[in-house]
Amino acid sequence: MAQKEGGVAKKGEEGTKFALSLLEEFELPMGLLPLADVVEVGFVRPTGYMWIAQQKKVEHNFKLAGKLVSYGTEINGYVEKKRIKKLKGVKAKELMLWPPVNEIAVDDPPTGKIHFKSLAGVTKTFPVEAFAAGQ
Repeated sequence: MAQKEGGVAKKGEEGTKFALSLLEEFELPMGLLPLADVVEVGFVRPTGYMWIAQQKKVEHNFKLAGKLVSYGTEINGYVEKKRIKKLKGVKAKELMLWPPVNEIAVDDPPTGKIHFKSLAGVTKTFPVEAFAAGQ
């Protein structure tokens, strides 16, 4: 795939650690990607393109945000400081629907807020600490 050209990929546990290091580097909450059974995590630094493959879909309940989020077996997007754009493979439950989340952004300068935008133009805002590691 052309998007992956020039990228660095890590498998399994190393991939999980790589994903967490990228979240930290780009100042995103460490608990934002609750990954399980990672197959591969990759990143192309010149473009910011990141991909994650995991063995099975993961559903995670962020209790402080009161939000159930589904992470598919293939997740990808473009990472930059405090933001993930063109995100694919992540859905957040709204009532009975699972609209795809296509952008996540943390306020800069920091306000303690994180915003999830859907393709439908709906934006939901939560406290950043709701997505800290271990939540």
